[in-house]
Amino acid sequence: MALSLSLTNFTLFFTGGLLLYHYSNSFRYYFRVCFLIGWMLGMSLIVLPIVALRGRNVANMRVLRWVMLPLKYILGIKIRVQGTMNLNLEGPYVIVANHQSNVDYLGMLQVLPKRCVLIVTKEIFYMLTVGVVCWLSGFIFIDHKKTADTSSSMAAVADTVVRDNLRVWVFPEGTKNYYSAMLPFKKGAFDLAVKAQVPVVPVVMSSYQHFFNKKIKKFTSGEVTIRILPPMKTEGLVSADVPELTERVWESMLSSFHEISGGKEKQT
Repeated sequence: MALSLSLTNFTLFFTGGLLLYHYSNSFRYYFRVCFLIGWMLGMSLIVLPIVALRGRNVANMRVLRWVMLPLKYILGIKIRVQGTMNLNLEGPYVIVANHQSNVDYLGMLQVLPKRCVLIVTKEIFYMLTVGVVCWLSGFIFIDHKKTADTSSSMAAVADTVVRDNLRVWVFPEGTKNYYSAMLPFKKGAFDLAVKAQVPVVPVVMSSYQHFFNKKIKKFTSGEVTIRILPPMKTEGLVSADVPELTERVWESMLSSFHEISGGKEKQT
C-alpha cells in the first residue's frame, strides 16, 4: 500500500513537472539554467581527479571540452561556425569574444584552438570544484577591481603567452551582457596583445535573445552563429595605440554581431 502510494505521488510529481516544463516559460528557464550550472558542478567533480593527475596544464582544456560539449545536444543548441580558418595561425595570439551568458562557454569550446586558456575574473576560482578544475586547466585569474594589479598581471601574462606559445581567450566587455548588443570593451586584452606583439582574433557570437532571454525568463532550444574575423596584427604598435585598436575591434565585432544576429538581438 505504501509502495503504491509512493509510486502514485512520484507519477503525479513527475507529470506535474513535465506539464510545467512544457507550458511555463519561467519554470523551463529556471530548470534549464539550474541544469546548466548543475552540469558544470557535477562534471567538475568527476573530472577533478583526472586533471589533477596532470597538474596545472593547458592540455586539461581538452578534458573540459569533452565533458561540456554534450550540453549543446542536451539543451538543443545548434552552433554554426564561420571563418574557422582565421584561427589557423602559427604561434600565440589573443582571442576576444562578446559575452552574453554561460551559454557562451559552449560556443567557445566548439571553436577553441589548441593551447588556449581563458582570462577570467578571480571570483570563478572560488566556485568550489569548478574553480579548482579551471585553475588546473591553466585559466588565468584577474582582479578587475584593482586596475594597477590588472595592468601588472597583463604584463606578466604577455611574457607567459610568448614564452609558452599560448593563445588566450578574453571577454573584453568584462561582464555578461544579457540585453544590449555589445558593451564598450575594456582595454586589458588589447594591451596584452600589444605588449606581446601578437595578433588579435575577434570572435563574434550571434544574439541569444530568440532562445535565451533573462528578462522574460525564456530558455529554449535555438541556434547560434559564431563568426571568426580575420586577425588584426599588433606588430609595431605601442601602448598609445591601444585605445584606437580597442575601438577598431569593437566596431568590427559590433557590425558582425548585427549581421549574423539578423534582428534577433531586438527581441525582448
